[in-house]
Amino acid sequence: MKYVILESGGKQYRAVEGGLITVDLLPQAVGEEVVLDRVLLTSQDGQINVGSPTVAGASVKATVLEHFKGRKILVFKYKPKIHYRKKTGHRQQYTRLQVESISLE
Repeated sequence: MKYVILESGGKQYRAVEGGLITVDLLPQAVGEEVVLDRVLLTSQDGQINVGSPTVAGASVKATVLEHFKGRKILVFKYKPKIHYRKKTGHRQQYTRLQVESISLE
């Protein structure tokens, strides 16, 4: 089985051909093709190749399926004894990608 570990937005993701990955928001529009070239590790038929820091010539082509917001995360700050309370929320924006092909040149 062929897969790669790639980096996008400071986070690492495992990508398989034909699979879906959810990354932080990318500037591309829905339907556009994205080339992710920060590949940290490749695996093909049990042969593992670890980059230092990236694998030369390896890239992942993916298509943007949708942009969406994640679930709300509540942030609650307080200071005891002085009645300071502050409750806010945050919803992270994500991009869902369909992995089309993995190139290990």
